Parts: sequence; structure tokens; C-alpha cells
Amino acid sequence: MSDLIEELLAGKHRALARVITKIENRHSGYRELVSQLHQHTGNADVIGVTGSPGSGKSTLVDKMAATYREQGLTVGVIAIDPSSPFTGGAVLGDRIRMASNVGDMDVFFRSMSARGSLGGLSTATTDAVKALDAFGKDKVIIETVGAGQNEIDIVKTADTVVVLVPPGSGDDVQMLKAGILEIGDVFVVNKADLEGANRTVQELQEMLEYRDGNIPRTIGHHGAGGMDSTTESLRMDAETDGWEPTIVETVANRGEGVDELLSVLEAHSQYLDESGERESNTRMRYAEEIRTLVREDVNDLLAEELERRGGLDAYVQQVLDRETDPYAVSDELVGPLADCVREKREE
Repeated sequence: MSDLIEELLAGKHRALARVITKIENRHSGYRELVSQLHQHTGNADVIGVTGSPGSGKSTLVDKMAATYREQGLTVGVIAIDPSSPFTGGAVLGDRIRMASNVGDMDVFFRSMSARGSLGGLSTATTDAVKALDAFGKDKVIIETVGAGQNEIDIVKTADTVVVLVPPGSGDDVQMLKAGILEIGDVFVVNKADLEGANRTVQELQEMLEYRDGNIPRTIGHHGAGGMDSTTESLRMDAETDGWEPTIVETVANRGEGVDELLSVLEAHSQYLDESGERESNTRMRYAEEIRTLVREDVNDLLAEELERRGGLDAYVQQVLDRETDPYAVSDELVGPLADCVREKREE
């Protein structure tokens, strides 16, 4: 294990791939791996890209990675795929989606399973991000599964959240009201050359203005004044007013608007550092990660105890026969654990 970590920290991609495989499959010793990698994290800029299926997330992420490479930055991409209900694996895990970056070892692409998580992410994703961070990747991009309104877990992992909205009749924009609208730092109207794009931008502007009480900034793919001027303008606005949601128009399959998008992402990264929000967001994410791990560990412990007592079916039958009730079953299983915790507390 120590050799594997040394190889990862030395920049060997094969070691990185092996570590992420251990993390995703929850192989024996993966927790020790992640624990030892933790001290080497905290340097990568983590970007989450979410949005409805068909909005062009994969194409945009591909172009983002290629543009970052042109800037001399290294990139890690984690694409979250739907989970198979039978195997738990990624349904599309073997697909090739990073066409512009094939053969470039400084763009590490990994497709991972959502494993049934309602938020579109799993604990393994957070651990894989740590591996990429410790490896030394400058940018880590998480492309979520695109499950719609439940896809809010990305805010617990990414520094900046990008929400893609395709041009359309307005149904996609209306869907955002249910929750995903609140998590976006940057909104991208992709396929902006299609009919309905202007209407989609206008609807987004109206909804974001209603959300925050401020007029959101819109950067069109037909010219935004260049990356440097865009970044400087957004940075100055953020200094006085805080970060306001920004709408960027792109045509990802032609690479249009990608430079402007990356400029906005850089401005948001600078804002997080200068405002102190990055530190507060990181504290919030670690707190949530600890809660999640505690819940998972306790669930595993209780599942083990339940199996030792003959499984759930016996208790279900007792409940059906009115010999006991669900609350009493829960008390019987959790009681010994609660007693042990209280005894330790009183020592």
C-alpha cells in the first residue's frame, strides 16, 4: 500500500488508476489509502458540471479539458454514470467520451457509478477526487449523471458548480425551480446556436433575478471581450457585491464560448479565495462528509448485527404477527450500541 501511494504521489497514472479502482470497489484497505492521501490534498480546483440529459455536458467537459491543457494545466475528469440496479456498476462505464484528449496522459478520465445515490454522487466520488487532488491535478471536473432535480450532492464536493441548460421550450428552465437552480454558480446555455437559445437565456435571467434580487451577468459566445477582461470585470464586481450568478452561452461542439466559460470559472475561483468562502465551504463539506461516513458505518454495523440475528425476515414476520412493532425492533438493535456509547461517555 505504501508503494502504491508513493507511486501515485510520484505522478504515475497507473498507480492513480489502481487507487481509484480500489476506492470505487471498496476493496480492503481503501480507507487507509484515502486517509494517507488526505494530507496531500487541498490544491486542486474542483468544478462540478451538471444539467439535464442531452444538454451537452460530455462535449463541454471534453472541450474544457482540452482548453485547460492548452493553458498548460493538468486535468482529472470523473464522469458519473447511472448505476446498474443489478451489479451496481456504471451502465456506460466503458464509453469513450473524451475524444479531444485521447492519448493525452495529463487528462485523466474515469467513469464511475452513482451507486444509487439520489444526489447523483456516491462517497466513492469524493474519495476519488481526493486521489486526483493528491496526484497533483490542477483541475478536477466532475460530470454528473444528469438526473434532474435530485442532483444537488455536487455542491458538497465541488468548489464551483456549473449548470447546463439546453435551448428549448422552457420546460428545462422551469424544472430548475425545484432545487438545482439554487446550487449553480455559473449557468451555461449550451447549443446557443439553436433556435430558442435567446429565450432560454432570458428565462434564466428572470429566474435568477427573482432568486437573488440581482440582475445576473450574461456572457455571449459571440464575443465577451476576451478572457482577461472578463475575469477582471467579474472579479471587480464580486469585490463589491459578492458573487452573482453568471450566464454563459456556448456552442461546445465547435468550442465557442469555452474560453469565456473558463474565464468565468477563474473569476469565481479568485472570488472564493479573496472572500474567504472557499474555507467556509470546505468546512461545510468536511462536516457533511463526516456525517455521511458516520451514517454509513453505523448502518453497516447494524446490518451486520441484523444478519447475525438471522436477518430481517424474522423480525418482519414478528411484526406481521403483532408480536412486536418496528419501533421495538429498532430499539432492540440500536439499544446495545447506544448503551456502549453512553458507557464510554461516562468513563
